[in-house]
Amino acid sequence: MDLPNSAEKLLGETIATLGGDKFEGKLFQWLSRCYQIDNTTMLAYFQDRSPEVLFAHAVEKHVHEKLDSDYISGIYLLDPFHALHVESAPSGLYRLKDIAPDQFQRNEYFATYYQRTTLVDEIAYIAYPSEGVSVHVCLGRDASSGRKFSSRDVHFAHMMSPIVCSLIEQQWHELKSGGTYSEADLTSRLIEAGQHELKVKLSRRQAEIAILILRGHSSVSIGLKLGISFQTVKVIRKQLYRKCNISSQAELFSCFMPLLVMQGP
Repeated sequence: MDLPNSAEKLLGETIATLGGDKFEGKLFQWLSRCYQIDNTTMLAYFQDRSPEVLFAHAVEKHVHEKLDSDYISGIYLLDPFHALHVESAPSGLYRLKDIAPDQFQRNEYFATYYQRTTLVDEIAYIAYPSEGVSVHVCLGRDASSGRKFSSRDVHFAHMMSPIVCSLIEQQWHELKSGGTYSEADLTSRLIEAGQHELKVKLSRRQAEIAILILRGHSSVSIGLKLGISFQTVKVIRKQLYRKCNISSQAELFSCFMPLLVMQGP
């Protein structure tokens, strides 16, 4: 018996809408039928420009309230999912709590942007429909349910990953991206902007550490990423704060987030 709202029927309808403007909504309907989802944000990341919102849906208005004004304008540079794009992580399903830096929930990006979305859990399917482009189908639980994904939900979501990723590749294969993304270039531009806007001349290492702090990395995590001791990181961090005449991560965020917004590709 073919039930009108069965997951199989909705999957068939999703496949039937490939290449059309109804695909995103059907994809969300199908996934929502498979396990409870409060919201979705479908994003394309590029090498040479800011992300593009492909589809967004949420009952809770705060989820996407600052999506265009804050996230797309440049704060995405601090997002763990954007880091997966930069690293060309393999296609598949990822959960935010598994990929976020060790102090992500204690950093200012989390406090000033992510926490305001009311999201309590987030997973995302990631695939690469064309060179230099990754599409992320982010699925969240927010204040409307207040519940995290269960282990059963996540297991089932992983099982569906090959299907979802194939659909992503088919639907968005015409998206194009030129150029390259470089963390070294971002660091250089941040140094230039700091000197011009704040009258502060940062060393390359100080700028690298500033970005990693803003992303939510601890001194130990920064040391591992940069291949230096955590004691060296602490020394450079103190130099950075002293040079900028600040004493907290919140002040660092206030100083440098506007500069990072200016640096988005």
